[in-house]
Amino acid sequence: MKKLFFACIIFGYCATTWAQQNQDKQAIKFAQTITKKDLSKHLHIVASDEMEGRRTGTRGQKKAAKYIADHFKQLGLKPPVKNGDKMSYYQHFSMKSTKWKEVYVETAGQRYKFMKDVFALGVSAMKAPLACQVVFAGNGLPEEMKQAGVKDKGVVYFAKNHAEAVKKGKVATDLGAKALFVLRAKTKDEYEDLLNFNAYYVKRWVGPKLSKKTFKSEIIFYISPRLAATMLNTQVTTLTKNRLKLGTKGQNVKALATQAEKITLASENVMGLLEGSTKKDEIVVISAHYDHIGKYGNQINNGADDDGSGTVAVLELAEAFVKAKKAGKGPKRSILFITVAGEEMGLYGSRFYTDIDPVFPLKNTVVDLNIDMIGRIDDRYKTDPNYIYLIGSDKLSTELHQLSEEANKQYINLKLDYKYNDENDPNRFYYRSDHYNFAKNRIPVIFYFNGTHADYHRPTDTVDKIHFAKMEKIARLIFHTAWKVANRPQRIKVDK
Repeated sequence: MKKLFFACIIFGYCATTWAQQNQDKQAIKFAQTITKKDLSKHLHIVASDEMEGRRTGTRGQKKAAKYIADHFKQLGLKPPVKNGDKMSYYQHFSMKSTKWKEVYVETAGQRYKFMKDVFALGVSAMKAPLACQVVFAGNGLPEEMKQAGVKDKGVVYFAKNHAEAVKKGKVATDLGAKALFVLRAKTKDEYEDLLNFNAYYVKRWVGPKLSKKTFKSEIIFYISPRLAATMLNTQVTTLTKNRLKLGTKGQNVKALATQAEKITLASENVMGLLEGSTKKDEIVVISAHYDHIGKYGNQINNGADDDGSGTVAVLELAEAFVKAKKAGKGPKRSILFITVAGEEMGLYGSRFYTDIDPVFPLKNTVVDLNIDMIGRIDDRYKTDPNYIYLIGSDKLSTELHQLSEEANKQYINLKLDYKYNDENDPNRFYYRSDHYNFAKNRIPVIFYFNGTHADYHRPTDTVDKIHFAKMEKIARLIFHTAWKVANRPQRIKVDK
């Protein structure tokens, strides 16, 4: 009897081991259908001049949407969006896009003009100029805001980027600050570069609002070092070298930033569903944004890396899972492949999906694996393309993080860099791509990202600079991670 008992145990163990080994072989087999050749084929179309930079609401964006939808249809993915009596691959939404009507800062008897010494970002309800005295709050840390005494003042502070400016500005307005004046440049040349870099946003479309819901945003005035020094009665070098005393009070100012509605932009997210077998009501989301920033005059911003690379990775991942299902090895859980628009305008496509019209209940959504820029090499890894930055994997689920690490160690062996996962990272990348709209709803996420580069948001972000061998490895890592999430017996736990 004992011999029979132990024989059963050994047989069970062997059967389980054999099943696991067989599943591993199947995962490797289908992951290998993701190839640099196919990624290149798709990206040469998605990031071509014909797509005109894929700016949300334009002809080029809609051409890209059709290409993606046609690919999903060809694969046999189900159209998951109910559109009247029919099902569709398109989730339509619209945004009210605005342009600046009048922006200026007036102080010391002089008016400083829009796109010269000042520009603004945010959604404005201003009808008349605000008036206040300014105060210096240094780097804008919470303790500095408190020490500076910002209540009823216009607060001047340093920030490295818009996300940081917003976060610090929220602290200031909670303390009663009347206006936000931000220094992101310490020299005239740096300010002009900043102005040129943001020209697309601040001269054309700003503060888009989903038509069904309005999202509030504080107005931030970005000012030149010259204007900041005048406001604070000091010299530019004294200010920019942090020699000015915290809490220094300056001039009285008047500031105005008014907007006029320009146009309603109609756009669409594109998605396809692969139904699972035994747990099909549980949804694994694989996402990327397919929009980019369009054209500056005659110059096309092709957005090959941002985020053509993520978009075509989704197309290849969809094909790999479809092949698995056709071979009788489909995932237990359903997989929703979703490419969203409106990301460059403020994560609006993914926000529409999560906040207004989730096609599948968020409570049934297991994870979002979001891909945004995986085709280039940043300065930190100039001689070593075998890396990827992972952001968010451990924020909500210990199991997801461990599973991701296991998938990489078992199959791919990329260097997983968590530099930008640090809560104190000034770039705030965790809040700057579409995964965040899932994460804020307590859905575990992983954001796959290669870092920024000199061609970020410029016409030089072109296909010829993409590292397709690197893209292939990253896309295969995402496949293995998704495979594990979709096929494990229990749903990953949210424990953080």
